[in-house]
Amino acid sequence: MLNIGDKLPDFNLKGFDGKFYNNFNYADKYALAVIFTCNSSPISQAYSQRLIKLFEKYEEDSMGIVGINSNDASQVALDDFAHIQMVARKFELEEMHFLYLIDEDQSVAKKFGATVNPEVFLFNRKRELAYKGAIDDCWENEAMVTQVYLEDAIEETLDGMEIDFPETKSVGTPIVWKK
Repeated sequence: MLNIGDKLPDFNLKGFDGKFYNNFNYADKYALAVIFTCNSSPISQAYSQRLIKLFEKYEEDSMGIVGINSNDASQVALDDFAHIQMVARKFELEEMHFLYLIDEDQSVAKKFGATVNPEVFLFNRKRELAYKGAIDDCWENEAMVTQVYLEDAIEETLDGMEIDFPETKSVGTPIVWKK
C-alpha cells in the first residue's frame, strides 16, 4: 500500500490500443494521476466525463492521467479487453492520448494498494505520491460537488506546493479480485 511520499511503482500494462505502456512513458509529465477505474462500476461511469474534462484542462500543463482497470474480467465481462476497447472508442480516447490500461494479473493494483473503482493516486514531478483518494465529494451529481479534491491536488502539485488535503476517503465499487 502506497503512502504519501512513496515513489511511483513500476508498471508495464497493455493499453486499449494493444500497445504496452510503462511508468517511463510519462517521464516528461510534471504530474501524473493514476486512476483505478472500470467499466462495470456505476461510480466509475459517473466520473468518466469529469476525468476527460480534467485531462483536457491540464494536458497543456504537462499533466498526465492514466486509467487502469484491475477488475478480474473472468468475473466481470464488462471489464474484459474488448469492452475496454469499446469504451476507448466511445470516448475517443485515442484522439486525446488518454490511456486506459488493463491490469490483467492485478499486480499493479496490489502494488498501489488500490481497493475501489475509482481511486486516485497523484504523483508529483519527483514521482512521489502527493495525493490519494477521491475525485470529488459527489459522484452522483456533478452539479452538487462542493469539494474538487483531485483538481485542487493537481493545481497544488503543478505549482510545486504541498497539498492541503493529501488523503481523502475513496468512494467506489470494490475491485473484483481473482479467486
